This record gives sequence, C-alpha cells and structure tokens, in this order.
Amino acid sequence: MCALNPPDWSAARDELRSALLASLWQPDAIADAELALHELYVNAWRHAGCQAPRVIVVLRSRTLRVSVCDDSPTLPEPPTTPADPYSLSGRGLHLVRALTHRFGATPTKTGKVTWFELDAAA
Repeated sequence: MCALNPPDWSAARDELRSALLASLWQPDAIADAELALHELYVNAWRHAGCQAPRVIVVLRSRTLRVSVCDDSPTLPEPPTTPADPYSLSGRGLHLVRALTHRFGATPTKTGKVTWFELDAAA
C-alpha cells in the first residue's frame, strides 16, 4: 500500500514556515502549525496510500488554514476518547485537535481534504 518511508514534506513545511515568518507569527505558533501539518501529511500517506499528498497553505488576516488533499474517499474518524498511552499510533488527530483551533475533513470528487485552522495570537 505505501512505501516504508513517508514522502518528503520539506517543501510544504518550508512554504508554511515562510508564510508565517513573513506575517510575524510567534515561534510557538509556527511549531504548532508545522507539527499539525506533519500529522495530516503522514496520515494522508499512511491511511490513504497517497505518495505525494497535496498541501495548500492559505493565510488570511490572522488565520492560517492548511489543507492536505489525498485520493481516498474515507474520512478520518475524529477522536472521541483519549489516546491509548501505550499504543504505537493513533495520536495524530488528537495532536491536531490540541494544537489547532479547528480541524476537519471534507469529501471531494476525487478523495478528500483534511484541514486545520490556527489563529494568530493577538
């Protein structure tokens, strides 16, 4: 289904970091955005079998929206219970929920878009 190693996400991370640095976002918020992006990117690779997830970074006013697109129609299950502390996986969406202000998934004609939004500190 997927290769042993996830695809390189450095271009998406660099685009995200550049946009946030240019908009004078705080380092902690940039780190949170990068980690949330990484989780969604790896989920698209691991669970959707996408070898090159598409990433869209939009910064409007003081709200960042990051979308990760893949070809699987299966929407991620939002976490409803705490992650098992002894499990080797299953914490990704818990992390995204904790690090961001909003997240979700939207079906598309060719798969889905999983996204998060993060508001800049005032």
